[in-house]
Amino acid sequence: MRQNFPQWVASGTPWVWLTAGAVSLSLVMVFGLLILVGANGLAHFWPGRVAALELRLVDGGVARVLGEIVDEETVAVARVRDAGGIVPDDMLVVTRYLIKVGNRDFSGNDFRWIAETEITKLEYPSDAVVAERSEWGNFYGFAQSLREADDPVVTENLWDAVAERLARSAAFRAEIAQIERHEIGGINYQIERLRLRERERANDPAALATAAASRADLQTQFSALTKKLADLRKQNQRDKLIAHTSDGTEAAIPLSSIVRAFRPNQMSWWQKVRHYGIKLAEFTTDEPREANTEGGVFPAIFGTVLMVIVMSIVATPFGVVAAIYLREYARPGPVTAAIRIAVNNLAGVPSVVYGVFGFGFFVYFLGGSIDQIFFSNKLPAPTFGTPGLLWSSLTLALLTVPVVIVATEEGLTRIPRAIREGSLALGATKAETLWRTVLPMATPAMMTGLILAVARAAGEVAPLMMVGVVKLAPSLPLDTDFPFLHLDRKFMHLGFHIYDVGFQSPNVEAARPLVYATALLLVVIIMSLNLAAIQIRNRLREKYNAADH
Repeated sequence: MRQNFPQWVASGTPWVWLTAGAVSLSLVMVFGLLILVGANGLAHFWPGRVAALELRLVDGGVARVLGEIVDEETVAVARVRDAGGIVPDDMLVVTRYLIKVGNRDFSGNDFRWIAETEITKLEYPSDAVVAERSEWGNFYGFAQSLREADDPVVTENLWDAVAERLARSAAFRAEIAQIERHEIGGINYQIERLRLRERERANDPAALATAAASRADLQTQFSALTKKLADLRKQNQRDKLIAHTSDGTEAAIPLSSIVRAFRPNQMSWWQKVRHYGIKLAEFTTDEPREANTEGGVFPAIFGTVLMVIVMSIVATPFGVVAAIYLREYARPGPVTAAIRIAVNNLAGVPSVVYGVFGFGFFVYFLGGSIDQIFFSNKLPAPTFGTPGLLWSSLTLALLTVPVVIVATEEGLTRIPRAIREGSLALGATKAETLWRTVLPMATPAMMTGLILAVARAAGEVAPLMMVGVVKLAPSLPLDTDFPFLHLDRKFMHLGFHIYDVGFQSPNVEAARPLVYATALLLVVIIMSLNLAAIQIRNRLREKYNAADH
């Protein structure tokens, strides 16, 4: 028997279908967004073919351009003519190509738009070379020879010799970085500790004499390392690659400035896959360079994960304790009602307000007081009286603690009253009942609150800009120097890195694919943290459900 329309609506079937459709549409939009971000970001690391273009100029001359075709668009003829391009009078629209020409130290621009009507010849020369440099971006050209200390290097196979000397240069750079960051950095750290010790014991001649002897020994080590560093740099700068650009300009590129060099038009598919894997690994394990438009984002990954961990350690206990008080101990009344309203309202406060509060209270008031009490010998240089990892974590803990409170309280509410009464009837105190019976059963709800807190905190940027995050951190907050975890240090964050590269970069076209790649990486990290917490929650839920049966 068929239902009429009012009966069908009253049965609730339409709302089930509407709900299912809304959920399906949301999933399609989420996965579509991830596919869009991934396609635009991950494609950046694939080695593209290098094209050699011959262009006709307005004066009848010919120009040659070498680079990668990275994008194309169809635009009105007027836009091309305004840019000085050549377009026939009978055309209304024209396709133009965005060419990554590199060689910024020669031309001043990394990218160039070229209309298809200007191109008279297009080919892909097999000997075209791409050199990724630590400065000035990519170089596109043709290798000619090698020089060592201004003397030509005689070799049967130029490219094999280039690869061999690039490997040697990479070894030199690694040794130089080891000396600069660890050995010399460790000596500077010890010298600074001696200076502070001398200020503390300024009236103790014996202590000053011991410090002076230690300082002299450290200075000797420092001088030896400085000399070794200068020798390594001199050795690393003696090799140069002689190449010429598409217009014939000769360039002498020190191998010390070349991160890698390759000939993409000669690479096989497997060589491109290997290159892609190396570039992807570099992106996740290396430091940024070239105003964050090249290199990797490892410091930002490390800072994001460490900040979330510290925030979770702070926010979870406070949120759980507050929820226990509100649910188990607080008596119903206007005060308790006001606290609940305040907790709910705090969850809706804009995050930038928390940043302003954190900057004023944590950095200026609390951090300044800590410096006066515990680090007075370092003043006027601040230790905790400046933005850092600790204040960023505490600010985000305040931001997320209402979420933990609400989730934990909901979990406590769902525990049957009979379980509490049964525990009390067996002679357990209220505290023992809470600690041994109620809290273990509410653990899944606590984990839910933590999952929601991590999901929100990991993507926040506005408050962090005031309380600790920076464009480029000189050192990680975790190292081998005592006390190993330096909560006073500034740090990098993936969310801020996306903002900086996308909106503050001097090279917008070069930064665009890295914005997509970094955004995808941030999503993956948040999902990984959430999945780990969800897995723990599910195990706890299974454990206590089994115990109930």
